[in-house]
Amino acid sequence: MITTVTTAPIAGQKPGTSGLRKKTPVFMARHYLENFVQSIFDVVGAAGKTFVLGGDGRYFNDRAAQVILRMAAANGAARMIVGQGAILSTPAASHLIRLNKTDGGIIMSASHNPGGPDEDFGVKFNMPNGGPAPEGVTEAMFKRTTEITEYKMMEAQDVDLSAIGRHQLGPMIVDVVDPVTDYAALMETLFDFPAIRAMFAGGFRMRMDSMCAVTGPYAVEILENRLGAAKGTCVNATPLPDFGGMHPDPNPTWAKALMDEMFGANAPDFGAASDGDGDRNMVVGRGIYVSPSDSLAVLAANAQLAPGYAKGLAGVARSMPTSAAADRVADALGIGKFETPTGWKFFGNLLDAGKATLCGEESFGTGSDHVREKDGLWAILLWLNVLAVRKQSVAEILTEHWAKYGRNYYSRHDFEAIATDKADAMITALRGSLASLPGKVVEGMTIAAADDFAYTDPVDGSVSQKQGVRILFGDGSRIVLRLSGTGTEGATLRLYLERYAAGPDGLGLDAQEALAPVIRAAHDLAQITAFTGRTEPDVVT
Repeated sequence: MITTVTTAPIAGQKPGTSGLRKKTPVFMARHYLENFVQSIFDVVGAAGKTFVLGGDGRYFNDRAAQVILRMAAANGAARMIVGQGAILSTPAASHLIRLNKTDGGIIMSASHNPGGPDEDFGVKFNMPNGGPAPEGVTEAMFKRTTEITEYKMMEAQDVDLSAIGRHQLGPMIVDVVDPVTDYAALMETLFDFPAIRAMFAGGFRMRMDSMCAVTGPYAVEILENRLGAAKGTCVNATPLPDFGGMHPDPNPTWAKALMDEMFGANAPDFGAASDGDGDRNMVVGRGIYVSPSDSLAVLAANAQLAPGYAKGLAGVARSMPTSAAADRVADALGIGKFETPTGWKFFGNLLDAGKATLCGEESFGTGSDHVREKDGLWAILLWLNVLAVRKQSVAEILTEHWAKYGRNYYSRHDFEAIATDKADAMITALRGSLASLPGKVVEGMTIAAADDFAYTDPVDGSVSQKQGVRILFGDGSRIVLRLSGTGTEGATLRLYLERYAAGPDGLGLDAQEALAPVIRAAHDLAQITAFTGRTEPDVVT
């Protein structure tokens, strides 16, 4: 039986760069999830369509999945493809959408944010190309949430999502699939598994920390079962609703145990971590940390060593806050380079049009045209492929890369949970001062230009304004400030800092040491302490 439930708009259901994210109790409140899901179906249509459904296993994932299935059936969907246990990593969901040529998918995740009864939850819609819905679609969904008066619900028993196979929910087919199999098969087509397997057989040691999040089963199957890494290589590999109390964000602050091991006396050859929904990665060598910006550049310079990229790259795209290290590789290879706003959806048009093959953003996201999401385990496997073919350590590869291209010293400082009004006032004041900054000397560096980044999509001509304040110095140094859209409370100020060293001298400094004058300049120009009361960041990456 299909029931039409009377409801009313709920304020604040505006999706950010990665869908709608709120505290879990907010999503569990009466009508909240249902209003947003109905708004999705009202915008994209459901009758006769097929969708993928899965999530990262965080608290409320299982119950939300049953609600979404009953609503899909009530709205006339013909078929839902669901990961077993309602589990799918975000890149695996993107692959299933593309592989099955579905009409899109609903992903339940708050990515790298903590999970649990009092932590975060999220829902986003991905398009038929497997990528996040563009701004025009998310704006339409938000508009619909402000008008909604009713939603449709099928009254039925829960679908047994633990049982792989075909189920029925009214007239709608529900296919429960193994969440790992198709994704693992895709990885085997892209990478030289025999070479990586031989490297592990030769004594290569690795530590993979899945942070009690969704990548665990994928990592165990691919790294240990298919590639022969020693049993126990994958730690924290069981997805838990609260991520084991961890903050599932793979950076040196939250993956401290991995960092301590990689810089310890008996460090493995290679370390890696992934986040809540599996789309981010951190890479660490023995005694050396690889920044996401450097990781993108190194992978772009070496991608042809993997079978899936042996013919070379069409181009490399990076988010604006990401360092220019990848640009230097693109110039050397004679391929396209693109600078986009933050948010993986901005890469979708470039990938679909064949203008870019590799994409990356400084917030530990790297990916390629194999799916339309960033992909943490993919990046880790590409690194393993490079290490297996070059037969060098991470440190050796980085050192050679910097000697050839120079080094873009880079760091991101996060100031979390700032009162929104204070953060907005700071950015507004900074924007108002941009015209007066060129020519000003700060910390011995002359400001060459200052702007608020705007992006015109080279494929469809769409324009995105106010994507981040940039302050560019004459020596190639750079400061970028943005307010992040991925949190659930307050505002997160992200301060990005960059300084270029051409070499051969000055390539081996500590990043924070090399960036010290740029850091001081940023605090001075933005008046961070005056506006926010903060003197030190919460997270440094």
